[in-house]
Amino acid sequence: MSDKDIDTSDIPALSDEFFAKAQLRMPNSNVKITVQIDPETFAWFQSQGETSQQQMAAALKIYAEAHKAYPTLEAKNGN
Repeated sequence: MSDKDIDTSDIPALSDEFFAKAQLRMPNSNVKITVQIDPETFAWFQSQGETSQQQMAAALKIYAEAHKAYPTLEAKNGN
């Protein structure tokens, strides 16, 4: 489907008030680090193609988000 085939008639126009309040938000820059991982895990990510670094970053982000809701064992025990 091309852009001209998309029906946008039900989308209201943006008002001057919207643009007066609009702010430019730049994405956060990624932090570059060096991390050691086992060869098998690295090989698997590399086998995923050119986006292997982005996939590793996404996997770490998903892991971190999943564990935010649960305190660590040390925090539970007061250590």
